[in-house]
Amino acid sequence: MDGLKSPPPFETEWTETAWYLVEKLRTKSPLIQCITNLVSMDITANILLSSGASPAMVHSIREIQDFTPRIDGLCINIGTISEDWLPSMLSAAEVARNSSIPWVLDPVAVSISEFRMKACSDLLSMKPLVIRGNASEIIALSNAFRLENSKGADSSHESTEAIDVAKSLSVSSGSVVAVTGAVDYVTDGTRVIGIRNGVPMLQKITATGCAVTALITAFVSVDPNRALEATACALSIFAVASEIGMEVAGGPGSLRMHLIDALYSLDQPTVRSRVRIFRV
Repeated sequence: MDGLKSPPPFETEWTETAWYLVEKLRTKSPLIQCITNLVSMDITANILLSSGASPAMVHSIREIQDFTPRIDGLCINIGTISEDWLPSMLSAAEVARNSSIPWVLDPVAVSISEFRMKACSDLLSMKPLVIRGNASEIIALSNAFRLENSKGADSSHESTEAIDVAKSLSVSSGSVVAVTGAVDYVTDGTRVIGIRNGVPMLQKITATGCAVTALITAFVSVDPNRALEATACALSIFAVASEIGMEVAGGPGSLRMHLIDALYSLDQPTVRSRVRIFRV
């Protein structure tokens, strides 16, 4: 005995839920508005397209009132936030809230400046259905302070370190909170779900975290009443596609390509055999 706890068993009913959501997404093809960072636009749009969703990178504040009421889901990512873009984010989030459109917040590098922290605080008042970040981002957002050892969008904490603060943030915000890392965790403040899929090389491809936030938006848009389940399944499906891609990839560049192909080609037997979701 090495003194380590055995990981909890994976629960087979999650594979059926995941496949149901994949099929529903492909059938409905929800329109997902992404006010996202400049680095992530390409991979985010391609991940949404390959999943079956329809991406729209509409960010001009002059278009929000006309366009946002027509969407099925809104993804807001503050990665390259500016004073020009913040009003569009706030306006779109307000329209989504008032129109009962599910929206998801990605608080990229929230701890590096007071501007980002204040922006996220204002966005949280618009009640996102889901918040997705790495452990350091969730810890900072929950405690509303700047981490001295912040590395921007990179996490200096393990996902397990953020479970309790994620639960606290979920309670205070009313949002489902997802913490991504070597093992992903999703909580609604009471339940905690773990996802043990993925490959380390994803960390070598810029904006994969941003892309998975958009995929979460697509999943919750087709089943907003089960946001915890939809978020967990989106994280697992994205990571399963990365595992399949890694089987033929030679490095980060080809993994990016094969990840998109694998997501597009996912079938029910693959989902059933690979999804690894468990209750914590």
